[in-house]
Amino acid sequence: MKQRGLIVIDLQNEYLPTGNLPLSGIEAAAANAARVIADARAKNIPVFHIRHEATAADSPIFRPGTPAVDIQPAVAPVDGEPVIVKNHINSFRETDLRQQLDARGVEEVIIVGAMSHMCVDACVRAAADMGYPVTVLHDACATLDLSFNGVTVPAAHVHAALMAAFEFGYGTVTSTQAYLAV
Repeated sequence: MKQRGLIVIDLQNEYLPTGNLPLSGIEAAAANAARVIADARAKNIPVFHIRHEATAADSPIFRPGTPAVDIQPAVAPVDGEPVIVKNHINSFRETDLRQQLDARGVEEVIIVGAMSHMCVDACVRAAADMGYPVTVLHDACATLDLSFNGVTVPAAHVHAALMAAFEFGYGTVTSTQAYLAV
């Protein structure tokens, strides 16, 4: 079996209902992510936490030094788990994520987090492009409604479209329950 690594993307306070960018289903996604993190820790699967921070001190979202950028307590890292701070959508861009995965011998990644249509999407595609087999736990990810050209797309449809794209060409998409049952 290949060495797996769990990447937990941007499960930060900013996405909670009290934040400036609340996501549909974020509490359920974080609860599922917490279950997966606990399982990874029990099985000695390395966990890599990604935390987004804006570069501008006056940014309306992910403002550095505010509680909004803190990782949600339910999925908080423990000693020894790296927290990789990123300033871009892609968790690999201008970070040492790849080096940290390689240093831990990770050959396959499991991805959970937020937002499905942005940071999760970018990480899934980049990881697959780098040759990592990817598994996305769809119910441990969350997103929000999007609008384009006067049309509002409900979060559930945004999420489903992304998960379908991942499954079509980037990796395996499964539920938390199915993943934990293996």
